[in-house]
Amino acid sequence: MWGKLGGTGLGLAIGGPLGALLGALAGHFLVDREGAPFRRPPREVIFTTGLVALSAKMARADGVVTRDEVAAFRRIVEVPEDGLADIIRLFDLAKATTAGYEAYARQLSELLADEPQLLEDVLDGLFLIATADGAVHDGEIAYLKSVAEIFGLTGSDYSRIEARHLHRDDDPYAILGATRDMDGDELKHRYRQLAREFHPDREIARGLPPEAIKIATARLAAINAAWDMIARERGLA
Repeated sequence: MWGKLGGTGLGLAIGGPLGALLGALAGHFLVDREGAPFRRPPREVIFTTGLVALSAKMARADGVVTRDEVAAFRRIVEVPEDGLADIIRLFDLAKATTAGYEAYARQLSELLADEPQLLEDVLDGLFLIATADGAVHDGEIAYLKSVAEIFGLTGSDYSRIEARHLHRDDDPYAILGATRDMDGDELKHRYRQLAREFHPDREIARGLPPEAIKIATARLAAINAAWDMIARERGLA
């Protein structure tokens, strides 16, 4: 999937700040697909470029990029050794661009408007990177909330996503988007609904990139762990 494609062509195909970012890279790209510059860019290009750009901008939210954050980014974005220099350059270009993160987030929201689940995948990926060093700074939280708003996610959507990554009171219930006053059947139905909706197999079946599959796998693990905690607490089978 990590081939070489003319930067200018793919940049023009995407347009906007993300296209300008790819154009600046000029030469080495995420996919090698015949005719890509003349069709709607593949969603894996859009997804991964957006994740790279927003990750780079988030790195500036707390003013430092730790080794753990870089390692987490590489765990999510699958990069072969011969493509590592290019993705690092893309990351550095995104950090240095005059375009703000809002511009990247708005364009990503528009390009993935027909697949809102991918926007949640991006936010999950950003959380995985932000929490990699064991400490999430206030600047990062503010950044993540702002990105969620630009993506059109509701406050309850954001709280549910955040709960998968940060420990809060009633954490397992928040992860399921549930409340303590729900009975066992309601909770079980909610868990099964989320487990079906967010199962990585669905991402695979839709042909999504490896980055999205890894994010979905981590998300399902958090959902399963939350249900196990609630089930033990309530004695549910």
